[in-house]
Amino acid sequence: MSKAKKQPEEKGFFEKIKETIEEFWDGTKDTAEDLKEKAEDKFDDLKEKAGDKFEDIKEKVAAKKSTASKKATSAKDTVAKKTTATTDKAKKVAAEIKAKADTKAKAVTAKAKTDTTAAKKTATEVKAKAATNAKAVVDKAKAKVAAPKKAAAPKAATAVKKKPVAAKKA
Repeated sequence: MSKAKKQPEEKGFFEKIKETIEEFWDGTKDTAEDLKEKAEDKFDDLKEKAGDKFEDIKEKVAAKKSTASKKATSAKDTVAKKTTATTDKAKKVAAEIKAKADTKAKAVTAKAKTDTTAAKKTATEVKAKAATNAKAVVDKAKAKVAAPKKAAAPKAATAVKKKPVAAKKA
């Protein structure tokens, strides 16, 4: 038989602290691992949610971009159409005004030509009448002057003829 005690050995103060620290350390490691796993799970969950939200936001932004792009394109097209329509309208009005001006100018020119022709014709008629009247007056005057000359001419001719006869006698 041995003299060994069957009672548990009493441990010293430092050994008890060491065991407590080991238990605390093991518990802390387990808790840290549990917390790490929970954090990883939570991180993955948040990452998935954020990824989904990011995709949703990305799709919304893309849709809004395309909508905005379509609206901008539509606005550009509208402005271009309105500009073209206004320009065409202005050109049409300008063409109409030019056509009216050309028509009036032609009418005024034609009227001026007609008036000028009528004036020339009137002037020619007046000249012809004046020439006819002048000729008639000249003819009358000549006739009046010629009548006394005719009457005087035979007397003068006889007088002139008698003179040479008289000259011969002498």
